[in-house]
Amino acid sequence: MSLLVASSAAQANELNTLLNASQAIVNQIDSGIKLAGAATVYAPQGGQLSSGSLSGSAHISSDQITAYNNALAGMESYQAYGSVQDLLEEQAANELHLMDEAVGVFTEVVVEMIAVVEVAEIAEAAETPDDQAEVQEYVAQNQEALTIDQEQVDTYNQSVDDIENHANAAGAFLGVAANSEAVAFLQTGAENNNVNANNSKLTYSASNQRVTVAWEGTNNATAVYVNGTNFGMDFYKSTEEIYAAGAESELYLTGPTHKGYTCFMTGEDCES
Repeated sequence: MSLLVASSAAQANELNTLLNASQAIVNQIDSGIKLAGAATVYAPQGGQLSSGSLSGSAHISSDQITAYNNALAGMESYQAYGSVQDLLEEQAANELHLMDEAVGVFTEVVVEMIAVVEVAEIAEAAETPDDQAEVQEYVAQNQEALTIDQEQVDTYNQSVDDIENHANAAGAFLGVAANSEAVAFLQTGAENNNVNANNSKLTYSASNQRVTVAWEGTNNATAVYVNGTNFGMDFYKSTEEIYAAGAESELYLTGPTHKGYTCFMTGEDCES
């Protein structure tokens, strides 16, 4: 079960708990009214009696009162229109999970194609004809093992796309969630459309540079832009900033292109 589903279920459970607890007491009262009504009908007629223990079936138990009062207390935190804040944070967590999965796929396929790093290194180091002849011989003898197939390339390309897409969605959702004005604006959208935000669809569009909530059961949506247009939210980094941050990441610093083929594969010949 996703966090969003769990949150929506919790909201629904609070209302259902109140409904069930109150209905249980209403049922007892309904029985009591019927018993009292029957008494007003039969008693004056004479000769019309119950077993003498029927009233117990209309009693309200202490457990029922406790359940009802607890349900009332539980409604203090109930949010009829849901919580846009929760929606943003839960969807961000889901996108981060999907990003991590994509990083796992990416890492696996990079390891599968790791020989290309070795080929690039020995080719770069081949300065003399003798060196170049050694590269030629090595490649000829190991061509099958060094070959990269289209399936690996497709997997690599898709994983890079998935990483960027999920990372951007997570970053957009978390960024909006951290902006109280943007959250309040979206929350008002839920109230104006008379819907529960937690059941609505949240999306990030890179082409439109916005986060949108499409309200469940309507044709309406509310959006905030993350390019500086709304609420001071300008989330976009330059290409240079992205690659600079990546170059300082653990994933990169422990990877084969930074450490070198031999160091990455064997832990030897590593630069300190």
